[in-house]
Amino acid sequence: MGFECAKNNAILSKLATNEEHGENSPYFDGWKAYDNDPFHPLKNPNGVIQMGLAENQLCFDLIEEWIKRNPKASICSNEGIKSFKAIANFQDYHGLPEFRRAIAKFMEKTRGGRVRFDPERVVMAGGATGANESIIFCLADPGDAFLVPSPYYPAFNRDLRWRTGVQLIPIHCESSNNFQITAKAVKEAYENAQKSNIKVKGLILTNPSNPLGTTLDKHTLKSLLNFTNQHNLHLVCDEIYAATVFDMPQFVSIAEIVEDNEMSHCNKDLVHIVYSLSKDMGLPGFRIGIIYSFNDAVVSCARKMSSFGLVSTQTQHFLAAMLNDEKFVVNYLAESARRLANRHKHFTNGLEEVGITCLKNNAGLFCWMDLRKLLRDSTFDSEMSLWRVIINDVKLNVSPGSSFDCQEPGWFRVCFANMDDGTVDIALARIRRFVGVKKSGDESNAMEKKQQWKKNNLRLSFSKRMYDESVLSPLSSPIPHSPLVR
Repeated sequence: MGFECAKNNAILSKLATNEEHGENSPYFDGWKAYDNDPFHPLKNPNGVIQMGLAENQLCFDLIEEWIKRNPKASICSNEGIKSFKAIANFQDYHGLPEFRRAIAKFMEKTRGGRVRFDPERVVMAGGATGANESIIFCLADPGDAFLVPSPYYPAFNRDLRWRTGVQLIPIHCESSNNFQITAKAVKEAYENAQKSNIKVKGLILTNPSNPLGTTLDKHTLKSLLNFTNQHNLHLVCDEIYAATVFDMPQFVSIAEIVEDNEMSHCNKDLVHIVYSLSKDMGLPGFRIGIIYSFNDAVVSCARKMSSFGLVSTQTQHFLAAMLNDEKFVVNYLAESARRLANRHKHFTNGLEEVGITCLKNNAGLFCWMDLRKLLRDSTFDSEMSLWRVIINDVKLNVSPGSSFDCQEPGWFRVCFANMDDGTVDIALARIRRFVGVKKSGDESNAMEKKQQWKKNNLRLSFSKRMYDESVLSPLSSPIPHSPLVR
């Protein structure tokens, strides 16, 4: 292996052989554990349940019903075949005009109609990953830095840093104030970077937050916009979870703040939005990424860069028809919020029954779960030990807080919208067994009863069991002997 690495380093580029892609983290290792042993209620009932993937699979039935009612939207149907030639030959990287209008209109709907978006400022990219990278290429040079509140999305290390060569400087947020970003913390991170002679180009916000599932209020957004303007910094707002808000307070877009009369002194040229349909519509496979900038030069540059990650015209054509159907969009957004609220309530109530709490959140496809009381001690080594047990024994892929750059051990992100109701109940049953709680009555549904556990109760006792590290740990690391749960 060492010889192969040395050989590759000699014949491949530095970009190809460096480790800046960030995929050597527990966040991605959990996915590998799932891929190696995926849960299926019948074919593999003892497999790993994927709770590390933030997908919205709760409303596919609504989209499928729309497709059946609108076959003309597809150029591969008898009804839509007349549009095939025009769509297949379209090459303008500006995108189909009707698609850009539909996206702008949908962005307005997901923000409560309180702000307008100009279709001429809508730029396509290959998913939010491509949009995030493109905006960084437009705004910064290698070696420059962006401030980002932590905990933050682990793949930002790949999306924002790997090929662009920029740095990410965490703004550490704490559980003592529910991980809210403060002006003091932003100022401290910025000043520390200045002292280290690091050129800070901007601030990146994820609103709603991934992994916290919380939203930023108007006061906070105004404060941050004032700060970035005062220091001539870009403000990039990742708003890909805008329509996943299922409870109050309502979502506030940075676009609303920019248009606020109180903020008329601010320089709009420094404000940019990243959007996508991967979370709000549950369509990550369509690779719809959007850059919306108030800066004409950024729009022009990003559009040129979009040549490297265009959305297929077939996809644009289909989505333009769907998103221009106002009746469908209004119903979809309302029903999605209702289903997310119900799933969130069901899942968090199930956790609370066994004494597990989560950070109070009103958005997102996940919860920020507090397992600090299950740690052997308050260290990241203990967090990783607990995570390996959850992956390998409990068979749930949840993501440890350390992979999100959380500075407090014991927090985990757990996704709840990428599975059906039966799988959620099985996951909750596994958690109940994990913490040693036995509920009276019928606590398992029919699907859960089909599982054949290696033992009747999952009582973890490291003094009685020995583990083969090559089999049990996706990180190829042995599980330490520790009575995490008695």
